[in-house]
Amino acid sequence: MNKQQLAAKIWESANQMRSKIEANEYKDYILGFIFYKYLSDKEIQFCKKQDFTDENIKALSEEGDVETVNYIKKNIGYFIAYDNLFTTWIDLGKDFDVANVRDALSAFNRLISPAHKKLFDGIFDTLQTGLSKLGESAPKQTKAISDLLHLIKDIPMDSKQGYDVLGFIYEYLIERFAANAGKKAGEFYTPHEVSVLLSEIVSNHLKDRKEIQIYDSCSGSGSLLINIGNSVAKHIDDRNNIKYYAQELKKNTYNLTRMNLVMRDILPNNIVTRNGDTLEDDWPYFDESDTVQTYSTLYVDAVVSNPPYSQKWDPANKDSDPRYSRFGLAPKSKADFAFLLHDLFHIKPDGIMTIVLPHGVLFRGGEEGQIRKQLIESNHIDAIIGLPPSIFFGTGISTTVIVLKQKRKNTDVLIIDASKGFIKEGKNNKLRASDIKRIADVIRDRQTTPKFSKVVERDTIRKHEYNLNIPRYVDSSANPESWDIYASMFGGVPVKEIDELQNYWQAFPNLREALFSKISEVNAELKVTNVNTAITEQASVKDFKEKFDASFKDLNTFLKQELLTNMQTVSVPREKEVLSNDIFKRLKNITLIDKYEAYQLLDDEWEAIKVDLEIIQTEGFEATKIVDANMVLKKKDGKEVEKQEGWKGRIMPFKLVQETYLKEELQSLQKKENRLLEITAEYEEIIDSFSEEEKDSPILNDNNDAFVTKEVGLALKDIFTDVESEEINILKNYIELLDNKAKKLEKVDFINANKQVQWSKIVANKDGTYGKGNINKYLFTLQSTFTFPEDSFESKIVKTGKLLAEEKEAKKQVKEEQAKLHLQTKDTIEKLADEQVYELLELKWVHPIVTSLYNLPKTIIDELTTKVVALSEKYSTTYSDVAKEINKAENSLAKLIDDLDGNEFDIKGLNELKVLLNSKD
Repeated sequence: MNKQQLAAKIWESANQMRSKIEANEYKDYILGFIFYKYLSDKEIQFCKKQDFTDENIKALSEEGDVETVNYIKKNIGYFIAYDNLFTTWIDLGKDFDVANVRDALSAFNRLISPAHKKLFDGIFDTLQTGLSKLGESAPKQTKAISDLLHLIKDIPMDSKQGYDVLGFIYEYLIERFAANAGKKAGEFYTPHEVSVLLSEIVSNHLKDRKEIQIYDSCSGSGSLLINIGNSVAKHIDDRNNIKYYAQELKKNTYNLTRMNLVMRDILPNNIVTRNGDTLEDDWPYFDESDTVQTYSTLYVDAVVSNPPYSQKWDPANKDSDPRYSRFGLAPKSKADFAFLLHDLFHIKPDGIMTIVLPHGVLFRGGEEGQIRKQLIESNHIDAIIGLPPSIFFGTGISTTVIVLKQKRKNTDVLIIDASKGFIKEGKNNKLRASDIKRIADVIRDRQTTPKFSKVVERDTIRKHEYNLNIPRYVDSSANPESWDIYASMFGGVPVKEIDELQNYWQAFPNLREALFSKISEVNAELKVTNVNTAITEQASVKDFKEKFDASFKDLNTFLKQELLTNMQTVSVPREKEVLSNDIFKRLKNITLIDKYEAYQLLDDEWEAIKVDLEIIQTEGFEATKIVDANMVLKKKDGKEVEKQEGWKGRIMPFKLVQETYLKEELQSLQKKENRLLEITAEYEEIIDSFSEEEKDSPILNDNNDAFVTKEVGLALKDIFTDVESEEINILKNYIELLDNKAKKLEKVDFINANKQVQWSKIVANKDGTYGKGNINKYLFTLQSTFTFPEDSFESKIVKTGKLLAEEKEAKKQVKEEQAKLHLQTKDTIEKLADEQVYELLELKWVHPIVTSLYNLPKTIIDELTTKVVALSEKYSTTYSDVAKEINKAENSLAKLIDDLDGNEFDIKGLNELKVLLNSKD
């Protein structure tokens, strides 16, 4: 399975295994064990590279060869004895015990290299102290830990997996735990999309530098810092030239930061972390092991942070602190500006910082208002971005991203209202890739865009008394719907409302005249019947479509070259930008189409393409022909167990292979599946047609003319045995009643039938039994022997029985054909020729992008059609029409009143109502 599937599987199991343990706590245990596995596997990899044999590795012990222990410590920073290796724990099987973990974690702290003490010291403290929470007794703790170890044992951590499976799974689990941790999520996690947004802003600013230092003053799990590093790495030749600084107050979260950074294969010397209070003790400032000789203020290229919002702090005795002395102290009830000033203090003159804060920092007064004024007058605030509400886990608070710099040439502030661009996912809102791209591009180009962004001069901000509340500068609200009085009275379409579609009329010359004709200076009318046809066939619209087609005519060829021809060498992290730049270039001279919508269409397909490319580049081209067991979790004896359910292609989807190379077999199966759906619809329609009397009392009384023998009852009942729907139970009950009736007679009389038939002769097997093999024969005989009225209850029962019998046989055939086609598909994938692989990859990667992009002109035409139709219908019913309808209804009601009767007071009330209805006022 790919990394997404493996991560989802681990999360699903872990979430169930944690039982009553809080998600916020359980994350520390599973992530701690994943990190231990990483360190353990890394030591084994190192030893094998140094030509250690399996016997040499088994001989590794703390009390063994000191030279070997020190050699390993010097090279990887720590030493783990063989008995304490993760793989050894797995091999112990039932002999594994929680004591093995306690001993190993204790030994780890003793066996850290002095040069790596700062990086690894106490990194497992949270895990070590939390083991007791995994069970009430040692045996229960042992079982819980053993289950965890076996859950994560398949995470690949060898160098072959160059597409960072481990990092992806670690990040995935952190995000899932954050989603389940409520308000505590903010302590350790910044949503991935927000991280990406900050990363794009920072990386664009730093893209021409050879060496980069980045710092997160409230690092949480370290995810934000890592995302910044990944984005910066796209623009730098050697990612080892990026140095990471991180500070975190909470010990367990600080450990997550260190683990996350270490597992990304960042050089130890490029990781500098501290567990401390950012506001109380300024850092980075010195090496704590030598405070005198290393005393030096650190200035970095970029600072990023998502600090706790509006928390209390102690500003006492901080007036002389160089971080705050220039701008003032934040109020003790809200530390937001204290964090901002700390971050600003630590960026270089040509550096950049981004910080996520609550919206209140933009407009609150008092000390915060003074700090904001000083920042604006000192020309530090570069941009402000209003994010959508509910974008962070556990809180619906509105937040803003503030971009600041030490030195700027311009004195304006770019203000962006990005609060409307998102999709809803559960309780939270989420930035889409197109939303992030739009924001990052506007910041890069400092664009003013209607209802989205505005470059605001400092004088304007001064006039607003340094209030930066976004709606003061950018109005992103939708235009309110207006109603034209003249058109409301006389109908037609107001010219001024047609004018509001001016961007379409500019793009499509003469289209307006083709659709509307003026009937007065202020009014027009629609002069076509089929709006969509009229638009589509207009010459300028055809030109628009032809221009688009010409611009994109070789897109398929370009994508094939980029993704197929170069699949082994293409730079996956950079390729989406290459593709999007090409699409933007093609759209440059095409009006109306939003390039960010096109970008979103690309992104919708990119993640699947990216995963496939990563697999092919790390496992080789033959991975395209590999079929894996499809493992799913099933309940067995109250426990989740893994079970195989068929097969799946590592890269090739079974459905795509069937549609391409097994069309006849697929169509045959689909025909039978469609017939199954038809059968269900047919007998459900029959059941729905039963009257309430038929449902409640199928046989009305003992004198009913319709009787059925026991054999008939048993045969019909046999048909319905395996049916589980509520409706069919009605039929089952009916059969039971028939069965009881049949006990009284050996022969049967039907309505209007003079014949008597011994059903035992029709239904019985040769051995005298009544089996399922006779059902169809019986039903056909029943129908041919007696003629029931088409809509009679008996006729419906017979039809339903036949349908259910057909359904049973069809289900059997479908199941057999599905299994056969499944195995045929597996065999086809494993025997694919190389040219077939390329054909399938083109269908999987290229075709969806091309198809969705080519649909953009139609989307524009459909949108315009909807707007024009809405305009024509808006005033189709005038006020006069409405008034006439009301008057007609009032007159009808007044006439009805004349026919009503009642006591003296009722009549008085009705007469008064009649007067009101007849009143012309």
